Amino acid sequence: MPQKQRTKSWTELKQAGNECFKTGQYGEATNLYSQAIKELEKSNKKSPEDLGILHSNRAASYLKEGNCAECVKDCNLSLELFPFNVKSLLRRAAAYEALERYRLAYVDYKTALLIDCNIAAAHEGTNRMTKALTEADGLSWREKLPPIPTISLSDREKLAQKSPASAAPPNPTPTPKHNGTRQTNKPAPSDKDLKKGQTLKEEGNALVKKGEHKKAIEKYSQSIKHNPTEITTYTNRALCYLSVKQYRDAVRDCDEALVIDSGNIKALYRRAQALLELKDVKGCEDNLNTLLQVDPKNVAALKMMEDVQNKK
Repeated sequence: MPQKQRTKSWTELKQAGNECFKTGQYGEATNLYSQAIKELEKSNKKSPEDLGILHSNRAASYLKEGNCAECVKDCNLSLELFPFNVKSLLRRAAAYEALERYRLAYVDYKTALLIDCNIAAAHEGTNRMTKALTEADGLSWREKLPPIPTISLSDREKLAQKSPASAAPPNPTPTPKHNGTRQTNKPAPSDKDLKKGQTLKEEGNALVKKGEHKKAIEKYSQSIKHNPTEITTYTNRALCYLSVKQYRDAVRDCDEALVIDSGNIKALYRRAQALLELKDVKGCEDNLNTLLQVDPKNVAALKMMEDVQNKK
């Protein structure tokens, strides 16, 4: 008489699901995670956190398969069981982004940054959503956002320990380099273009020192044509646009700079200045909050935040 096969435990099923996920067998991984969820729900030892992680793992498989609606459902369940789980927030954000539900994606990316301001994928997702929403709704896009959750400092510290910055969505993006350049979707300039771009940028810098901001803008614009990957050219031109009161142009340049380096202090600060001039107080505060997550002791940002809040 054949021996009855032993039922696998939920931990064994989870591990098998993880192995399938690693090798790209997402359909099989989904099936194994589903079995693990059933076994854990039947168990007397079930914990909400373990169940939340299983739903988050299955959400990752659904996302890889392109089943964004089911991914969102699993992330919702996961976040009910394990509130503010960074992986679930990032996976739901990616699913919302794929579904073009950009406001909800923005809130999830932003919430992940409130937990840990060093998550590159969340910075880059926030920047993409900012761009998409600005194009769709103009500068008032923040007024249409759902509320962003408030997370206490003590909760933030606990969550950061459980969900380190390495907790990335299934398609992690490169970590940004501060005050430098990194690979973007712009074509790499030739050595000749790099030299020409640098010369024009330096000419622009010299004009700024003389207070000739309009002429400097022309030099920076020419420099960008030769080298569109140099972040300081955008932030320098943004400074000039602020000086000549072309605030929307300053915002656009800061957006470009933040695509290259999502944590660039100058770009965040100058965008905050421009948005304040455009009477977008909420946008100004959001930029300052992001800046202060990167550099909590930034005196200029702290002063501007105080001034903004006093004006309310």
